[in-house]
Amino acid sequence: MRCPFCAHDDSQVKDSRPSEDNTSIRRRRQCEGCGARFTTFERVQLREVVVVKSGERREPFDRSKIEQSVSLACRKRPVTQERLDQLVSGIQRQIETMGDAEVPSKMIGEMVMEGLRQLDSVAYIRFASVYRDFTEARDFEEFASSVQEVSGRT
Repeated sequence: MRCPFCAHDDSQVKDSRPSEDNTSIRRRRQCEGCGARFTTFERVQLREVVVVKSGERREPFDRSKIEQSVSLACRKRPVTQERLDQLVSGIQRQIETMGDAEVPSKMIGEMVMEGLRQLDSVAYIRFASVYRDFTEARDFEEFASSVQEVSGRT
């Protein structure tokens, strides 16, 4: 593992343990070049998945993009990091077990929307405002009223 501080190619694992949500292994490493310590996470990857973006552009699936979007939507909301990790891991597992080598980005966005809808209504609306490209206050009003109707029925 390359050191993030000096770019030396070798590091020694000092400690390994499962992450809090048991979906990855957390490893503490020490660089053999500069002696700096850093943490890495190792996750199971079932298959290589390519995301098909709008305009038919393709790029490798990147879990961190979902993590970043979900974290931003849930910022300053009463949602624990553990719940966010579970949501992202669940979406990643769904994508990898679908059996398709290529997945449309629109499908991933809908999975995130559904997960956030169940997790936190404010985070759901925040994510939807960017994902669905709200341009006016009326877009928020219409979407928020549909969220109230759905949550009012449950």
